[in-house]
Amino acid sequence: MEPGLDGSCSALPCEANLINEPLVVFVCATTGQGDPPDNMKAFWRFLFRKNLPQGSLCQLDYAVLGLGDSSYPRFNFIAKKLHKRVLQLGANPLLPVALGDDQHDLGPDAVVDPWLLALWDKILTLYPLPPGLEIISPDVCLPPKYTLHYLDEDTLHPDPGLLQPTAPRAFPSQLHPFPARMVFNQRVTAESHFQDVRLIEFDVTGSGITFCAGDVVMIQPQNCPEDVQQFCQLLRLDPQRSFVLKPTEPGTPLPALLPQPCTIQHLLTHYLDISCVPRRSFFHLLSYFSPNELEREKLQEFSSAQGQEELYSYCNRPRRTTLEVLWDFPHTTSAIPPHYLLELIPRIRPRAFSIASSMLAHPDRIQILVAVVQYRTRLSKPRRGLCSTWLASLNPEQGDVRVPLWVKKGGMRFPADPDTPVIMIGPGTGVAPFRAAIQERVAQGQRGNCLFFGCRQKSKDFYCQAEWEELVTRGFLTLFTAFSRDQEEKVYVQHRILENRRLVWELLSAGNAHIYLAGNAKQMPGAVSEALQAVLQLEGGLSPSEAEQHLAALERSQRFQSETWS
Repeated sequence: MEPGLDGSCSALPCEANLINEPLVVFVCATTGQGDPPDNMKAFWRFLFRKNLPQGSLCQLDYAVLGLGDSSYPRFNFIAKKLHKRVLQLGANPLLPVALGDDQHDLGPDAVVDPWLLALWDKILTLYPLPPGLEIISPDVCLPPKYTLHYLDEDTLHPDPGLLQPTAPRAFPSQLHPFPARMVFNQRVTAESHFQDVRLIEFDVTGSGITFCAGDVVMIQPQNCPEDVQQFCQLLRLDPQRSFVLKPTEPGTPLPALLPQPCTIQHLLTHYLDISCVPRRSFFHLLSYFSPNELEREKLQEFSSAQGQEELYSYCNRPRRTTLEVLWDFPHTTSAIPPHYLLELIPRIRPRAFSIASSMLAHPDRIQILVAVVQYRTRLSKPRRGLCSTWLASLNPEQGDVRVPLWVKKGGMRFPADPDTPVIMIGPGTGVAPFRAAIQERVAQGQRGNCLFFGCRQKSKDFYCQAEWEELVTRGFLTLFTAFSRDQEEKVYVQHRILENRRLVWELLSAGNAHIYLAGNAKQMPGAVSEALQAVLQLEGGLSPSEAEQHLAALERSQRFQSETWS
């Protein structure tokens, strides 16, 4: 369940009232390494109180829908645990827990569609509609949540633009990001290397922001001017027009991140995610507006259960953006009522980056390591990541560049005891949180720092090479590198772990070391886990099952922590 800034987080039942609810449908995501989302944490603490009686929810009918990503090791962990706990408290499950998966070809819809049909069947059987009420036909277009009212053109309403510093400021958060000045934006890969990776620094002086190694910075990106201009042309919108939003139903809170009044330019630049790959609901809503029979039929097909394979082939596989879809349906696009823009297109989500620096080494500064996302599909235009492309385009040497950001606690926690050694495994940009940790520990005089770093070639993408080599010379760092393409046979971090298994075992057994892993969530985490289990078997004399159990015990005790992303 993504925290809503528009009041949607109140969808969770008030903790104290849960025992009086007859029916609850839980929809929840899993964050970090098996953690509940921010807006679920208070409810989570309540639910797992030890003094709750076993039968306290015996009157409750419930269903749980998990939204997850199977490339992560704790896939839908929160949904599974929630289902088990509510069942333990005596509630009655209407259906087995549903586990939506972003990795499925059809996305979460592959699970959600049949689950919803079964859920409504169950609910309508147990809770029939009162006389005189009927289910709204799917052919009926529901009214928008907000209506958009243009202001007189002769009234001056300045564009709020990118966040400007105001005083007094609230503490930086998603509702009140800090407009940090970009200090430098430096490419750290060779120009000849296929991947553009940036080391970027922000000045957060006066923000009140503090952080420690393992924390993340949240950055609110924006759409590029060319996309905004094209969108306005397609929908025949005047970017300079000002408007106010009014809720269709009294009491509905307005979107917290949109100023009132607002310009179309600001709405499209800072709020609507016009470069995201649209979901099935987008095509369903769009079909209501289509004056063209051919376009309407195609949109209806894409939004039907039978048309999901074709939708995947058209939209998901080539990563076609919302803007590109609108180009393909020109008659429909020109007929979209502005009232429905916020229903059609989701807001731009903030992006999380591991902080790659320590405040002890760089006071009032935040540094991040950003891999600029660009890849090709069958579409002629390369696909680009919204946030990384925007950040890479900013040049602080050409003026005052501001980026809205705030800091959140990360999933990794480094040992408080300065004598505890740490083994850090960070291939590629996975090294970012470990750079922060190493800077922090070195500033505190801590020497037990062991880093396994991997990349393709020493000459092209060995991030922070000079910094690591200096720390090795000074005796603060033990460094093992795996340059996968510098020899005929590919070498990865897991191979270096096995080659240095005696040291790894000594640090774990005699030194009580903590292990940290960060990087891409595809094959790497599994390969590293296998290498660590092999160390436990070869050096510690454990059986395969004992090694697996020992590694799991290290995870439970927080001596083995990982942060991976897909």
